[in-house]
Amino acid sequence: MTSATSTASLPSGLAVLTTFPDVLFIPEIIFGGLVWILVASSKVSSSILQGWVMFVSVFCFIMSTTLLCLYICGAHGGSSSWVTLDVICQETAALFYLSAAVLEAYFTYSISLSSDALIIYQENIAAVVFAFLATLMYVIHKVYSLLRWKSS
Repeated sequence: MTSATSTASLPSGLAVLTTFPDVLFIPEIIFGGLVWILVASSKVSSSILQGWVMFVSVFCFIMSTTLLCLYICGAHGGSSSWVTLDVICQETAALFYLSAAVLEAYFTYSISLSSDALIIYQENIAAVVFAFLATLMYVIHKVYSLLRWKSS
């Protein structure tokens, strides 16, 4: 795999899947989809908290999938403005997912004190774990995207 610091532009075609920061689209989509599924299947007792988590997971899932498809199709055409767009998208997703993961952890902690429904609690614990994993993937992607942006 090539690193972000060795190439200053975005790859296109299937090279997207062999470049280090861009290969992180795959786990971001997988972990984000799992958060989406787990939160959607759990009982909603605090709609404002879990509504934000659902918004973040759906928004970031669609954004990552769209960017991955555009990069594979080569829609960026080697333009440096796409490198800036990549940084903005990764920073936004990392910030959103961090806030969603913390809110989901708070919600899960609060239902553990008051609820005796073990299945709902286990689903929310899994959602917390995958939300923090998605956050980690977006943060790592953001750091390497910033390095690529700086070198371009």
